[in-house]
Amino acid sequence: MSSSEEKKAGFLAIELDGAGYENLATAVLAAESAGFHAATFTDERVPGRANALQRAAFAGPVTRNIAVVPEVDTVYTEPFHISTQLASLDYVSGGRAGWIVTAAESPEAAAAVGRSSVEGAALAHEAAASIEVGRRLWDSWEDDAVIRDVATGRYIDVDKLHYVDFETPSDFPGPGYSVKGPSIIPRPLQGQLPVLAAASLVGDGLVPADAVDAVLVSAPTPELLAGEVRDVRARLGASVAIVVELEVVLDARGEAAVSRSGSAEETGRARFIGSAAALTDLLDSLLQESDGVRLHPAVLDVELDELSRAVLPELRRRGSLRAPIQDGTFRDLLGLGPAENRFATTATGAGK
Repeated sequence: MSSSEEKKAGFLAIELDGAGYENLATAVLAAESAGFHAATFTDERVPGRANALQRAAFAGPVTRNIAVVPEVDTVYTEPFHISTQLASLDYVSGGRAGWIVTAAESPEAAAAVGRSSVEGAALAHEAAASIEVGRRLWDSWEDDAVIRDVATGRYIDVDKLHYVDFETPSDFPGPGYSVKGPSIIPRPLQGQLPVLAAASLVGDGLVPADAVDAVLVSAPTPELLAGEVRDVRARLGASVAIVVELEVVLDARGEAAVSRSGSAEETGRARFIGSAAALTDLLDSLLQESDGVRLHPAVLDVELDELSRAVLPELRRRGSLRAPIQDGTFRDLLGLGPAENRFATTATGAGK
């Protein structure tokens, strides 16, 4: 095979929704040991369980290489708090944090915070504003703002802190707001955390493509995923990474996948039901079209065993799966360069 025909190697992420708080450390360590590149955490409310960002913060310090990427709502959560909590996550994980932006209709969440429910296209506007606030606040401290100057008694150089001066635009569909800044937390280790969102949330009139680093692509069936990836790539351009969404039910522990699949809740994601060998073939092809795939196991510990034993080793043997990045950042995994600071006096421009 010539160098121009070399096989493209992608990455794999796994959703740890099936991991309760008590066994979260075991689950994320097993995923890291198997060679998964990222662990994600859904923000669905489950009684007695910490939210996605808190679970990611728990997982960060017990792992070394795997990225920890929570879903965080942008509609009913204060943007300032999202920004600072994600910055803290980046510190406790050693620069392995990311943010999956969510914006969904939720009358219950609206009632809980005392505001009207947001629907339709307004959801994308809320998400876009929250992302912009977060990015500005992450840049509001220059990298060398903390000086710890004992002689003068100064901990920070105030000239290296900046107001963000964000205001929602005049056509903002919801209640307008402003954020002055600066942040209450130094700039994250990565400078800018990678931001991911559903492809359906990104595009003209929605969240701008240049506001995100990767999009999550779904399709009704596995057979339609490759075509959907190509359509999204054509629509958003090559600068945005593509991550495929795939639910997985495998033959496992002497039981056929079909008998284990049951009646699944409709999620809009493609669902693979079958053997580890057939899944390996599917992932092999998807990783040639996309930058990565996020797997949603039917039963976390069952599917993770099969994936660790039979799927990831074979993908590595075929050359379609990247090796884990040792002591790297989530930006490294996505192939993103250093994030320039839009406020820094030495910066030549603002990189996301």
